[in-house]
Amino acid sequence: MKSDRKDTAGRAAAGFDATGLDRRDFLKVGALGVAAGAVTGCGDPGAGQDALAGAATVPGTLTAPPDHPLAAPAIDHVRIGYVGVGGMGTAHVRNLVRIDGCAITAVCDIREAHAERAADIVEEAGHPRPALYTGGETDFERLCAEADLDLVYNATPWRWHVPICVAAMENGKHAATEVPAAYTLEDCWKLVETAERTGRHCAMMENVNYGRAELLCLSLVRQGLLGEILHAECGYLHDLRGIKFADEGEGLWRRDHSWTRNGNLYPTHGLGPVANCMDINRGDRFATLVSMSSPSRGLQEWAAANYPEGHAKRAETFALGDVNGSLIQTALGKTIYVAHDTNLPRPYDRINKVQGTRGIFQGYPDRVYIEGRSPSHRWEEAETYYDEFEHPLWQALREASIGAGHGGMDFMEDYRLVKCLREGLPLDMNVYDAAALSAVCELSEISVANGSAPVEFPDFTRGKWREWAPWPVVGA
Repeated sequence: MKSDRKDTAGRAAAGFDATGLDRRDFLKVGALGVAAGAVTGCGDPGAGQDALAGAATVPGTLTAPPDHPLAAPAIDHVRIGYVGVGGMGTAHVRNLVRIDGCAITAVCDIREAHAERAADIVEEAGHPRPALYTGGETDFERLCAEADLDLVYNATPWRWHVPICVAAMENGKHAATEVPAAYTLEDCWKLVETAERTGRHCAMMENVNYGRAELLCLSLVRQGLLGEILHAECGYLHDLRGIKFADEGEGLWRRDHSWTRNGNLYPTHGLGPVANCMDINRGDRFATLVSMSSPSRGLQEWAAANYPEGHAKRAETFALGDVNGSLIQTALGKTIYVAHDTNLPRPYDRINKVQGTRGIFQGYPDRVYIEGRSPSHRWEEAETYYDEFEHPLWQALREASIGAGHGGMDFMEDYRLVKCLREGLPLDMNVYDAAALSAVCELSEISVANGSAPVEFPDFTRGKWREWAPWPVVGA
């Protein structure tokens, strides 16, 4: 879905509020007071320290969270409506048609050709051809209202994630979305409030939670080999310059966020797996964040090198610092470093470092050191640990996942979503996880805009993190 600088929705996606304020100024002069007022009804914007303190405000309209993570009634055959079938959406469609107990019965996309392609994939897999919704950017509302569905799953540009999830839940459907689930605190709370009020699931589909190395690390943590986990480092380090400037796919909207936003815009790929290892929302929670960004150079230099004099893209300016580093401290005092680095030349990396009192796991390349087991002061290749400590999901689904996106992790996340819905189980990643991980986006922007000052996380669970059990080592 393409955002347009000239229309209101496009300006919101690009970082301008309804008054035309630049997002950087909006955050710096007290946006949190405004955002909190939009949810709670108190409109005093405040400034500086008031804005920082206001980040943790809990909307007064919420009821108490559930005593246990939501486990909705089991659904024998999950009927799915898929919204947004570009590259990632089509990959999910290809996964879902291979999973027993579900069927895609409706598809929505602003491009009819994309919807028809997805319908062909469904039909070629032996399922009835799904109904198509191609009537414009908001035709998902009609899908949510009239289609007979159990789940609405979307892989759209970021600004549509919350509207689609809310429309699904308001119409009695469960919701699943690509990452991040939201990028403002107001929208994080909107997802939580709607999920609690409607009793519907709202899942953020973080595929890296199911990566082979990430689940090996979780297996080592759960078996105590790394001791008490005290620190983690993670991030999204990916040269996206060519993708951001492309005239198709994510290039139609992703670069827009770099115009006026400056922070950690895409934290969940790195943060999801280490949050699971550190029992976030299930024994601990994110408490405070400090963030800082480097200067912005990479996108401007790439445009100058790749477009001729006078080209419109050479005139664009960007707020997004080329490298953002955010440091999170949890309620129990543990620490997490989260990096965002998408505008400079570099190989791909997510860091994936988890460190405890007895050992450490670190990615890129994957390696392990366990005191008393590993050679003294020497890394071991993580590959040597798979025979003994391979996660059960990879033991069971490795063959089935061959050919699926991102090395098979995409198939596993889709499999687990369908399994949990069919068996009436709590989801691996619920709405509170979606909100907490996504909150890093705006919290980092607030911190950067206020001189890297500390900013508090909202407690989306309202204290239930002390009671909910850690995510177990689940099987297939």
